[in-house]
Amino acid sequence: MSDPVVDRTNFCYRHPDRQSYILCQRCGRTVCPECQTQAPVGVICPECMREQRASAPRTKPAALTRMRSAAGRGAPVVTYALIGINAFVYLLQWIPGLGVTNALFFSPLFMTELAFEPWRALTSVFLHSTSLVFHILLNMYTLWIFGRLLEPMLGRIRFLALYLISGLAGSVGVVAFAAPNSQVLGASGAIFGLMGAFVVIQRRLGGNMTQLYILLAINLGIGFIPGANISWQAHLGGLIGGALVGLVYLETRKPSRRPLQIGLLVALTVGLIVVGIAVARLKIGAF
Repeated sequence: MSDPVVDRTNFCYRHPDRQSYILCQRCGRTVCPECQTQAPVGVICPECMREQRASAPRTKPAALTRMRSAAGRGAPVVTYALIGINAFVYLLQWIPGLGVTNALFFSPLFMTELAFEPWRALTSVFLHSTSLVFHILLNMYTLWIFGRLLEPMLGRIRFLALYLISGLAGSVGVVAFAAPNSQVLGASGAIFGLMGAFVVIQRRLGGNMTQLYILLAINLGIGFIPGANISWQAHLGGLIGGALVGLVYLETRKPSRRPLQIGLLVALTVGLIVVGIAVARLKIGAF
């Protein structure tokens, strides 16, 4: 049996042994995190960066530009920022009388006329249970693992969009599959979205999927344990939402298809909100 053909366009043009999923915004070549220089939109490869500097006015502070580029190159700053925000909000939840948890948690009721506060579908992603410290520790550890894998592959803006859309999809999953008066909080939906996108991308890149499938099955199955008080609905919704975002990224990878990519992400976000509101109102009306 012959080995499967590896798509070499998914490997850095300067380091053929390093797989990547991000392209230079100027020439379209694949570059690994070490070869990336952060640009206002996306990244630039070393050759294009040299051409840009050579054609730039000599009055620009080239030394400062190099320092900023070196500081930002390859660092998953969005992942670290998300972990920091979650930790900060968790500390705020412990302050008596501040009422952060009550102000930000999510329930399908908040998608209806009874208490129309749809933004909670996203704010609840940054909350965690104060009665179980392992809730935030496990979520942040998983975010750290998958964030370091996905953020360099996708780029910072696309990774942040994946995280937020997956969190929204997790809340819509609660609306669709949970009781109308359910109350949920936590980053699990967004993190399962990272897993879903990683599965889709790895399948296309030809990576080994066995361990990833086992990890995903275990984490998804835990939510179905009786008495575990875990929202499998949010996990399932986030997983589906993340897989859809990953598919969009794969099918619109070329820079020329970037407008289509943005349009599809906006359409997916709007569609999730519309579906969440419609289903919630139907369920509340029949409850």
